[in-house]
Amino acid sequence: MTLFRSLAIAGLFATSAQAQVPPLQPHGASAFDRHRYQADQHRYEMDRLRLQADQRDAVSAQIAVEAQMNRLRVQAARRPEPVQAQPYRALRSPEEERTLRLSAEERRVATTEGLGQIDAWLDRAPR
Repeated sequence: MTLFRSLAIAGLFATSAQAQVPPLQPHGASAFDRHRYQADQHRYEMDRLRLQADQRDAVSAQIAVEAQMNRLRVQAARRPEPVQAQPYRALRSPEEERTLRLSAEERRVATTEGLGQIDAWLDRAPR
């Protein structure tokens, strides 16, 4: 039984020691080659992701063009709105026109008088 235990313990230590040793590279490859291989993998993956993004951009641009074409097609299929005549300006008699001109003149005079009072107050001499 002790022989069996010692063989089991020796086997256990042997497997743990093997797990700590890096695996041998075939044909004497160095760590430089492993890093080059890993860099190539990253480069290929980045190229794949860029290609995928470009494809998504192309599809979104195609969808945008199709949406614009559909919108234009729908607008072209609409019935045109009936042309409505422009409303004519109401004709006034000469008396009404004269009254409107006089009232506008009175408003202008009242406004300038009010502004004149404000300007005079602002231009007064300081105390």
